[in-house]
Amino acid sequence: MGALLDPRASALSWCRRERIGGDGALAAGPRADSRTLTRTQESALIDAIRGCAPTDLDLPGDLWTRRAVAALALGRLGIKLTAARVTRLLTAWGAIARDPAQRACPMCAGAVGRWMTTAYPLIARTAATHRGELHWIGRARLCGVTPAADVVSAVSGPVGRARIGFMIAPGGPSAALPRDFLGRLSPDRTAHAIVDGTWATWQLPRRVPGRVVLHPMPSCERT
Repeated sequence: MGALLDPRASALSWCRRERIGGDGALAAGPRADSRTLTRTQESALIDAIRGCAPTDLDLPGDLWTRRAVAALALGRLGIKLTAARVTRLLTAWGAIARDPAQRACPMCAGAVGRWMTTAYPLIARTAATHRGELHWIGRARLCGVTPAADVVSAVSGPVGRARIGFMIAPGGPSAALPRDFLGRLSPDRTAHAIVDGTWATWQLPRRVPGRVVLHPMPSCERT
């Protein structure tokens, strides 16, 4: 019973469970056909990406992208994935984040909506003035894999030309926002990282890398 009093040891609140529980899953169905990866192939990709940056595997980029995943599939599996297939795969994993208002639980939705009309415009103007870059940060629990894993993703750029960068990090209720992930967002520019409510306040880094500014969005677990 004592563990229930410690928020770090207890189960996810229903708020965070609403947003990260089951967002990501294996894309391959029980009867995968020639147009999709099999579960074994998909698991091999996940195992290769888990805990690694593309540069660790002699691929370009600080974070995993559509292009890097396609290159990994070709090199490791001998499979040439089209852009559409890679997008489908990353969508299934939860790497392509939904709109922040859609990710908010019902109790947070109003606060998130107000934040988007008040705080966000100021953040966007500040980033533009100082030639910084905006990144929308979120995570999805990757179901169907062991050990537990989270897909931590960043989306930047205008709608229609959004850039996606992600990593597969250790998961679970106590998993923190990886500091190393933040350091890889924009090595040469100031990165304004807008963090959704899938991390509680105590799960955010106390010290962030240089050139990174954190902007936590409203959440039931933040005051």
